[in-house]
Amino acid sequence: MGKIVVAGGSGLIGRALVGALAGEGREVAVLSRSGRIEGLPRGARAVAWDGRTLASWTAELEGAAATVNLCGAGIADRRWTAARKRVLRSSRVEPTAALVEAFRRATRPPALLLQASAVGFYGDRGDEPLDEHSAPGKGFLAELSLDWERASDGVEGAGARRVLLRTGLVLAREGGALPAMARPFRFGVGGPLGSGRQWMPWLHVADEVGAIRFLLEAPGASGAYNLVAPEPVRNTELSRELARALGRPNLLRAPAFALKLALGEMAGMLLAGQRLAPRRLLEAGYSFLFPRLPPALENLLG
Repeated sequence: MGKIVVAGGSGLIGRALVGALAGEGREVAVLSRSGRIEGLPRGARAVAWDGRTLASWTAELEGAAATVNLCGAGIADRRWTAARKRVLRSSRVEPTAALVEAFRRATRPPALLLQASAVGFYGDRGDEPLDEHSAPGKGFLAELSLDWERASDGVEGAGARRVLLRTGLVLAREGGALPAMARPFRFGVGGPLGSGRQWMPWLHVADEVGAIRFLLEAPGASGAYNLVAPEPVRNTELSRELARALGRPNLLRAPAFALKLALGEMAGMLLAGQRLAPRRLLEAGYSFLFPRLPPALENLLG
């Protein structure tokens, strides 16, 4: 496979993916708002873009094998004020729309776009079993994910295949949710969130990167794929296994009202859940490195 263009390559998933691709000897062009990214591996280089307008960066798409779009401001970085919600939406929709327009104008556009999305697409669905054929849910995260995906609709008109990456809770030692989740346990004050019955669709970062690399190579891949482990867990089990991996107690439940008071509307992200299966990924033949939570946490925290 030829050059891979990665938009949003400076985040947790992007850095891991760029490192893996460059480690295979592939050429990787990383679209960056600053035009500089510290610590890029050999074979990867940063290319300046603003995420909105078409400029010299579009030349990177000419003849490239694929583009991976991971752009989007951190969903849990701060409270969801009206202004923050606008940032969350624009940081996803605008770069996606710019990429689609670049695909349309390219003489030799990439054959494939891997487009980031999230399991929030399904909304809060309780104990309902879900897969990629399930309808979208309701609420801010569902609407945000749906808008994110729809922004990439036009790329197929440019002759490219499109793969939607509906990613769950990515567990990594380098950042993301896991260090924040582990912090109260390290201080002996960890425990379940709310009722603890909500399903937590999770994924080891090695499988997030592994699944993306797998889909890059799968010639018939198109449409939505749930990037979640095949064995979902409730929040109570996640809390218990996290405490066990750290050798700390699992005693203090965080009441739903306290989370809502502290986090506002964003608390719904912690109290809602999806009982998701990676049906299409398994049917395509992907073999998970960490299908179960205890070995995943042992690998990351042990």
